[in-house]
Amino acid sequence: MFANSKLRGGMAGGRFTAFIQRWLVFAICVLVWQWGATVTNNVVFPTPLAIVRKAQQLWLDGPPSRLFLGSGINTDILPSIGRLAGGWAIASVAGIVIGIVIGLVPVLADYTGMVLAFMRAVPPVMLVPVFLVLFHIGTPMQLATIVFGSIWPVLLNSVVGARSVDPIKADTARAYRIGRVRWLVSVVLPAASPKIFAGLRINLAFALILMVVSELVGSTDGLGYQITNAKDTFDYKTMWAGIVLVSMLGYVLNRLLVTVENQALAWHHSTRLLEG
Repeated sequence: MFANSKLRGGMAGGRFTAFIQRWLVFAICVLVWQWGATVTNNVVFPTPLAIVRKAQQLWLDGPPSRLFLGSGINTDILPSIGRLAGGWAIASVAGIVIGIVIGLVPVLADYTGMVLAFMRAVPPVMLVPVFLVLFHIGTPMQLATIVFGSIWPVLLNSVVGARSVDPIKADTARAYRIGRVRWLVSVVLPAASPKIFAGLRINLAFALILMVVSELVGSTDGLGYQITNAKDTFDYKTMWAGIVLVSMLGYVLNRLLVTVENQALAWHHSTRLLEG
C-alpha cells in the first residue's frame, strides 16, 4: 500500500512538472512574439498585449446587462459555438451509427467501401459552393459543410472498432443467446469505444476548422465572418483577436473531450496497465 501511494505521488509530481514545463514553453513563445512585434512594429502582426486589449474591447467591455445582449459575444462567439456544437454532434452521432452498422455487416462494408473512399477524398472546402447553392447563406449551409467534412474520422474509426470485438466475447454472447440490443450495448460499444473517442477528437478539430471556413464565405455573423471582415478593413488587431479566440476555443473543447474520454475509458486504461 505504501509503495502504491508513493508511486501515485511520483506520477502526480511528474504530471505537474510536465504541466509547468509546457506552460513555460508557451509563455516563452508569447514573450518572444511580444518582443518581435514590438521591435518590428509591423501593423499586420500586433503584439499579444494589443490583441488582448482588442479582445477585451470586442467581447468583454460594457455593462453586465449588455454582455450577452447585442455585444460581440452575441454576434460573434455564440453563433459560432452553436454551429460548431450542432455540426459536431450531428457528425458524431451519424458517424458512430453508420460506422457500427457497416462494421457489423461485412457485406455492407464490401458494397459501400468504394463510395465512402470516394466521398472521403473530396475536400469539404470544394463543396462549399455546392452547399451555398443548395442551402443559400445561413446556418443550414454551414452545418452541411461541418457535418460532411468532420464525419469521416469517427465513421471510419467506428467501423474499425466494431470489427475489433474479441471473438471469445462474441462466441460467449452467442452461447448465452444474448439479444442484439444487449450485445450491441454491452459488447460492441465498449470494444469500439477507444477507437470511437479517437475519432471524436479528430472530427472535433475538423469541425472547428470547417466552422471557420463556412463562416468566411457564407455567413453574416460568427468568428469566421468577423475575421474576414477585419481582414478586408485592415483591422488586424480584430483579425488576430478572432484567430486567438478560435485557437483557445479549440484547446478548451479538446481538453474537455479528453477529460470525458479519460472518465469513460478508465476501465480500458486499467486493463492496459494490468496487461502491461
